[in-house]
Formats: sequence, C-alpha cells, structure tokens
Amino acid sequence: MPSRVLAEIRLDDRYTLVLEVDDTDPRRPVRQSARGPAGDDAATIEDPGFTSALLAAMGVQGAVERSTMLRGEQTNTSIVAALADGRELVVKLFRTVQHGDNPDVELQRVLSDAGADFVPRFAGALESGWPDADGVPGRGHLAIAQEFVRGATDGWVLATRAAAADEDFAEPARALGSVTARMHAVLAERLPTELATAPSIGAQAALWRTRFAEAAAAVPAIAAARPAIEEAYLAAVAVPWPPLQRIHGDLHLGQLLYREGRWVVLDFEGEPLRALAERTAPEPALRDVAGMLRSFDYAAAGDAGHAAAWGAAARAAFLDGYRDAAGADSLAPAELLRAFELDKAVYEALYEARHRPSWVGIPVAAIARLTADG
Repeated sequence: MPSRVLAEIRLDDRYTLVLEVDDTDPRRPVRQSARGPAGDDAATIEDPGFTSALLAAMGVQGAVERSTMLRGEQTNTSIVAALADGRELVVKLFRTVQHGDNPDVELQRVLSDAGADFVPRFAGALESGWPDADGVPGRGHLAIAQEFVRGATDGWVLATRAAAADEDFAEPARALGSVTARMHAVLAERLPTELATAPSIGAQAALWRTRFAEAAAAVPAIAAARPAIEEAYLAAVAVPWPPLQRIHGDLHLGQLLYREGRWVVLDFEGEPLRALAERTAPEPALRDVAGMLRSFDYAAAGDAGHAAAWGAAARAAFLDGYRDAAGADSLAPAELLRAFELDKAVYEALYEARHRPSWVGIPVAAIARLTADG
C-alpha cells in the first residue's frame, strides 16, 4: 500500500513536497502528488488518511472524513479537513522552510492561547529537523493546523466591493483599527519587546533609502520625489521611536476575513522568502498600520470618481478605531508612520513596475500625495 510522506528537496532554499511512495515495491519510483502552487494532482493531499496522519503528528486527534485542497494562488498548500467530531480545520503546509520557529505558528499560538477572538483557534503544528547548506543540523516548522472559519468573506473582496459601490465602509474600517490595536497589545504583552537604538534606527533608514534608490531607477515617475522622501526619512529618524515589538509583518486586506460583523486576522508568516531572523525581529507596530493604510488605498483604486474620497474615509476610520483602542498617543510619532507608509508605497511602485505595470499609478499617486502632505 502506498505511503505518503513529506520530503525535503535540497536546492538553494529548502522546500517541503508531498510524495507518494509504494512501500510494497521499493523498485517503483516515488510520485509527486502536488505539482506546485496550482497543481491539480492532489490525490495524496486530499486523501483523508494522509491528513489524519499529518494531524496526528501534530498531536491533533480525530478521524478525518473529508479533505479538500484549497485552489488558487497561495504561498503555501492548504487543506480543509472535516473531522468526524464536526470540527473543521485548515492544515497549511509551508512550502519554503527555514530553521527556527515559523512566525505563523508562533504568533498564531500566542494569540490563540491568550483567548483572542480575532484569530482562528490554534490546533497544532508539525516540526522536523534537517541540516542547513553547511551541514549544520537544526529544526523548523513544516505545517500548522488551525480552525477553519466557514462562511466568512475575504477582506479584500469585501472592501473592493464596497469601494466600487461607494458604500460607507467606516464601521468595518473602524472595527479593523480596533482589532489591529488589540493584536498589537497582546503581542507586546506576551512576547519580548525592546527599545529602539541608534543602530537599529539607522539600519531601518538605510533599508528605506536602498529601496527608494532601486525603485526610482525602475520607476522614473517617482525619482523627482527624492528630496521630499529623504526629508521624510530624516524627520522619522530624528523623533523618539516607540518600543519595538512583534507584529504581523504583512498586514493587508487579503490577510483578513469578515464574518458576522467581526474581523479575523490570518497568515502571520510574513514574507516567506525573507530570512526568518528578519521576519521575527521586533519592529514598530506602526509598520502594520502603514500596511493597512496602503491596502485601503489599493481597494479604493478605480475609475469611479468617488474612489479617492472612499479611500480617505476608510483610512481615517481605521486610524480612529486604532486610536480609540490603543490610546491617543498610539499613532505617534506621525513622522514615523508617514515614513513607513512612504516606504510601503515605494516598495509597491517597484513591485508593480516589475509585475503589473498597469497598476504602477496607484503607488505613484500615493507617493505624490504623501510627499505633498509633508
């Protein structure tokens, strides 16, 4: 009878790949059972026996009656498992793996254990060991299991529909601001924080400048903003920074679900291709705030004449919700928030120029607005 296993593929990076092995005939080759992000050959992935064994390896007990692989563009491979006891779990297999605790596992577990009602309940995780490129052994996470949130709407879909119809989005945006502040509060309480130092601030400013130089070379339309952007970065470096803490790291509307008037935050992995040390380093919480402001700007983008006003109203409501939950000074210093928002827009300009040229006008317009505001 075939066995289903997780195998390591040794390239420049480390990846997990599900393989099927016929252990009754060792002469038969292994068969890949999921071909990349959009692979249709999901026989092993959707085998309830495989999913049951995977969950059991995480310490999650219960027979799986049905497994369904989520299709579409995803960074990882996700399976919805329906258990005999009525539970539904999402099992996420991390494609790119690194030594150390995956932040999706670490932060999801911390928030779930704290009783946060804005994240899916954590069920378990799978950890394994392998040598790095130099042969040094280490361990890391291969998968996570958590509650499946059924009947929810993707945050990006919800917001873009509202923007297209010019529907008031103030209440959901304000609620999202509150949830973001509560998330930051729990992470700051449960995980170590540290003071920003001159070297750490200088390193951040160097990253901002390096990113802008690269983007300006690819997007001439933003090159003229260099003096204003440099002024904004200098202003951010000069003000006192808040304590650094663990944050989501990649917060945008596509990382959220909305169900029955409540937001659910997902995907704490950060950018999977960044080094794990970078993804787990404490940062200002304002970086997450800036990411959400940029996401509302994207949701508002369109041909409709009301788009700019809708985006401005949604951003203002989000900030109000955050401030109401975290305190009057939680969005200070304004110079730092502005620098993070500018840096995000600069990153977007470079990304769009390389991958979606027709979208590059969205971050270019944002850079013009943010520099004009200064």
